[in-house]
Order: sequence, then C-alpha cells, then structure tokens
Amino acid sequence: MVVKKSWREKLQENKGLPRVERITEKMSKRWGKGTVVIPSPLEVYEMMAKVPEGKVVTINEIRSALARKHGATIGCPLTTGIFAWMAANAAEEEAGERMKKMPYWRTLKSGGEINEKYPGGIERQKRLLEAEGHKIVKKGKKYMVANFTESLYQF
Repeated sequence: MVVKKSWREKLQENKGLPRVERITEKMSKRWGKGTVVIPSPLEVYEMMAKVPEGKVVTINEIRSALARKHGATIGCPLTTGIFAWMAANAAEEEAGERMKKMPYWRTLKSGGEINEKYPGGIERQKRLLEAEGHKIVKKGKKYMVANFTESLYQF
C-alpha cells in the first residue's frame, strides 16, 4: 500500500532546490537570455506567508523577488506557480491558527486574477479578500482584485 504524503511533507522535499541554471537556447525564445532560479517549494511558501493583511502579491512579484535573492535573471514561472499551489494546499491542510500565518488567498495570478486552483476555489478566495477590504470584480470569466497594484506588497 502506498502512503500518500501530506502537502507539508511535499513542501519539505527540496530535491536539490533552489537551483540557478542558465536559460537554454530553446527557453530563451520565451524567457530571454540569462539565468533562471528554480525555487524550493518551502521558499515560495515562506514568501507567501509574509504578505500582511490588506496587501496582495502576484506570482510575478514572488518570481522577481526570488530572482533578486538568488542573483538570477528571472524566477521560473512554472515551478513558482506549482509551488504556490502546493503552499496553499499545505496551509489549508494545517488550517486553524496556522492558516492565519500563511494567507495563501493574498497571492494572485498575474494581472490581479484570483487563482481558481487554490483550496475553496474562487468563492473562498473572493470572500477572504473581501473580508480584508479588497473589491473583487468579474472580467469575462475571470475574477480580479480591483486596483490590486495599489495594495501590492513589496518584498
């Protein structure tokens, strides 16, 4: 029988991360030239945990902060997004008082979009953000934090 790992256990697995790598020729068409940092899951979790009430951050701000921290040109968009999703699930798994220390709902997709893949989906994130004073608007099929740039947290 295979024992399923908890989200917290998955966050602890760093598998040699963080790691800075040269951007390959194939990747350079999309990301440009230079280096990319592939963060550790726990590193993304810890950054998300820093965002105070009333503030929000996007995955792009987290990526930029990770790139600065590691002296890389960019932060990996794919792994940073996956690790944010893992962090949100770990926070939900821990729940209770601990969840208040890791407010995953304050981490948005680029452009201020609510992340439908976080625990509880759009409705839960919307409710939690509105409780902190943010206005949520619907644009097409997407839900956005209105004027999110005014509330951006700076690392």
